[in-house]
Amino acid sequence: MLPFFVVAFMTLCLVFAQRGYAEQPPVLEVIHSAICLEVVEHACVGTNDVFPANVGKLYCLTRVYGAKEDTEVTHVWFFGDTERARIKLDIRSVNFRTYSSKIIRPHEIGSWRVDILDSENRVLKVVEFSIE
Repeated sequence: MLPFFVVAFMTLCLVFAQRGYAEQPPVLEVIHSAICLEVVEHACVGTNDVFPANVGKLYCLTRVYGAKEDTEVTHVWFFGDTERARIKLDIRSVNFRTYSSKIIRPHEIGSWRVDILDSENRVLKVVEFSIE
């Protein structure tokens, strides 16, 4: 009788262990992100955290690691607490660089940020910068 309970217990442990593993979301990690004036050959040019009011356009470059399958991240651009743009970006390999851009108007002086979200809208990283 005891061997039956041992086998039943081990079977239940395996079922729950596999079920818990299968329900875990893919783990993405932002290993680099920056705000810059230009993206050339998948690299930021003119990286800074303060830009002049006449900057025109800025880019947010993001390097993501850990995608086990095709997925996406979203760049959400905020001016203060107001969402100004939401851009979905495909991630197609385990180590992938992508970017979005935003036109900055001369009167939009103040604090900005880009929230980088995974496909479940969890915040992976926040990149802050300002326009002066």
